[in-house]
Amino acid sequence: MTDARVWLITGASRGLGRAFTEAALADGDRVVAAARNVGPLAELTGKYPDHLAPLPLDVADRQGVFDGVERAAAAFGRLDVVVNNAGGMLYGMVEEATEEQIRAHMDVNFFGAVWVAQAVLPHLRAQGGGRLLQVTSMGSGGGMATVGFYGAGKAALDSVSEALAMEVEGFGVKVTIVQMGGYNTGLFTAGTTHTEPLARYQPLRAEMEATWGDAVAPEPDTAAPVVMELAALPDPPRRLIVGSRSFDHVLEMDRAQADLYRSWEHLSRLAPG
Repeated sequence: MTDARVWLITGASRGLGRAFTEAALADGDRVVAAARNVGPLAELTGKYPDHLAPLPLDVADRQGVFDGVERAAAAFGRLDVVVNNAGGMLYGMVEEATEEQIRAHMDVNFFGAVWVAQAVLPHLRAQGGGRLLQVTSMGSGGGMATVGFYGAGKAALDSVSEALAMEVEGFGVKVTIVQMGGYNTGLFTAGTTHTEPLARYQPLRAEMEATWGDAVAPEPDTAAPVVMELAALPDPPRRLIVGSRSFDHVLEMDRAQADLYRSWEHLSRLAPG
């Protein structure tokens, strides 16, 4: 890997993807910034004309992803760090979501990330290595009312990424699952599809909205230094929680899950399997 790395970042026009793009450019690296709408990247393109290549890309389009990755690899001659960041939110109860909404959500949050991984791996393998950062969520270890499909897509990506890390490590490709905490990314506004609410769920919906609270989430650029350091590690972890509060929350959820298993251990052990 050269000193000036080449990044491919999906979902690069806003939120975390934009923050990662700006951090990499400020560090002297080159970035292929992929997004469905690259218009918001115009200012950055003007500032870094020789280091930034905007790439219009819909990750839900598998053939489009493979064609786009070929253009990305050709832009600067190689790919060193790939950040699978594109995603959206489907907000609502499981019963409320339509088939179209569910499939569209998974096409971006899960399948889109898989298509990107499949498309970049031949390039990373051919050059003898590279980094693949799979952006998931600190909440991917369990489901939560109103955001069940978001958690499902991230959990599926978690599982596939664990397998992928084992499969490609022998080729010098390092995969890290980046479990992001809550940041002010616009995910719950511009990036959200809402279900049609059913009245029977209104009390729980109100309870969940009160749980989210009105605390101001940190800005995405506060997470960028962690990702920059992660990408530079010679032996990166396969999984990393990004966010101090999120780190504590994940450990708390893990302890609660372990306690639940233990409380029903007697029933589990009745079966020999």
